Amino acid sequence: MSDPVLETDFIKEMVRQMRALDTYGTQSGWAPEKILEPYVMTKERKASIPIIGDPDEVIISQVKAFYNAIAVLIEKECGLMAVPIVHLTHEGFGRVLIIVGKLVALDKTLRDVHRFGFESLSKMKTEGDKLLSVAIERVGLYPEVAGL
Repeated sequence: MSDPVLETDFIKEMVRQMRALDTYGTQSGWAPEKILEPYVMTKERKASIPIIGDPDEVIISQVKAFYNAIAVLIEKECGLMAVPIVHLTHEGFGRVLIIVGKLVALDKTLRDVHRFGFESLSKMKTEGDKLLSVAIERVGLYPEVAGL
């Protein structure tokens, strides 16, 4: 039996984002669980990664895919273009902004990006949904700014 979390809009969009990063088609035919496996950061896996480290391009693209998925779902919900902006230092610290019109719909500080991940796909969906609801609420509060 398939995990019901795989049928949610957020997880489906995450799979689309990750497939978009797969320019050579190496993931074609892979199950969604396998495609999203890099996001699952179990305690054991996290313990195997040094506390201090620099993120590589693969991890940075995974972070961008996560926030791109949120931006796409904001667009679907409110009909306005949402643009994610990810700014990171080479050490893996930075910030994500999702801009809708002239409104900063989401502002999130990032730390230790080389260890970016979630305990499970369910936790990733919960975090994505939480960020999405904050952004949509903000767009609802300031529709005139979001529409500029």
